[in-house]
Amino acid sequence: MKGAVLYGPRDVRFEERDAPKIIKPTDAVIRMSATCVCGSDLWPYRGINPIDQPTPMGHEYCGIVEEVGSAVTSIRRGQFVIGSFFASDNTCPICQAGYQSSCQHRELVGGAQAPLLRVPLADGTLVAIPDSPSDDLIPSLLALSDVMGTGWFAADAANVKPGMTVAVVGDGAVGLLGVLSARQMGAERIIAMSRHESRQKLAREFGATDIVTERGDDGVAHIKELTNGIGADAVLECVGTQESMTQAIRSTRPGGSVGFVGVPHGVEINGEELFYAHVHLHGGPAPVRRFLPELIDLVLNGTINPGKVFDLTLPLDEVAKGYRAMDERRAIKTLLRP
Repeated sequence: MKGAVLYGPRDVRFEERDAPKIIKPTDAVIRMSATCVCGSDLWPYRGINPIDQPTPMGHEYCGIVEEVGSAVTSIRRGQFVIGSFFASDNTCPICQAGYQSSCQHRELVGGAQAPLLRVPLADGTLVAIPDSPSDDLIPSLLALSDVMGTGWFAADAANVKPGMTVAVVGDGAVGLLGVLSARQMGAERIIAMSRHESRQKLAREFGATDIVTERGDDGVAHIKELTNGIGADAVLECVGTQESMTQAIRSTRPGGSVGFVGVPHGVEINGEELFYAHVHLHGGPAPVRRFLPELIDLVLNGTINPGKVFDLTLPLDEVAKGYRAMDERRAIKTLLRP
């Protein structure tokens, strides 16, 4: 089969790869209904996370089960399934506490930008939906594999409650879906930080009540101005840079919470500043598996439509174009159809 392989900075090739197969009895192989390019894929694409060998790309997926290992009991051939970017057994003490992305036996699921994908620990990782979905639902179901679950975790980690004022740092797919998550959790006021008109429009559609275009200290000052000098009750950090983390902490009121889900690059936190800020910090790789059943229900009953973050759809063999469009910020998120 052919799939996406990253050779180096801005060098994605669609080339022949070995088709995945069952390696362990707990594996499953699925045929992709759709996959996509993630904002986190841009870190190695831009050379910020160097790679030392050609690397199959992609970690977001949904599709039909083609084959299961002999030990798989809850997933069967022909089911439409969605899973997390981290495989988990969903039974260890850490999984039971709701942090499946730190499962004691976790494995990164990679190579999803291809027609077929091997998923380890299938029983604990994959969630099947009752029937095959209509084609128009597939983008939203695919979004649950990472960006919707990650935006939801950002809001959950920031302890978003009904009536709160929430600020969202980052207007990529995760930040936009953080807006949607905060709205679904009952936030009364949602301040989206964005400089891009198309993203501002989608943020408002997802529930943002205010837009702040400034960054850094100016962005913090604007949020303080909007909140009578106090700061937001909860802030979602969805970027992963020093500037975004500092901005998130400084935008939060004393006693408020920051949920951080942007993959950190060069982020350092000043202990003295955090001490006097009286801010709660919680985040990390999103335990998507914890949220999948609830989020699947919200998509299937029409309550949320996270698939709107896909503003570019390409055939899988044009994956390199999808990376370029996101790198150049011409697209929020690229959907790939095998």
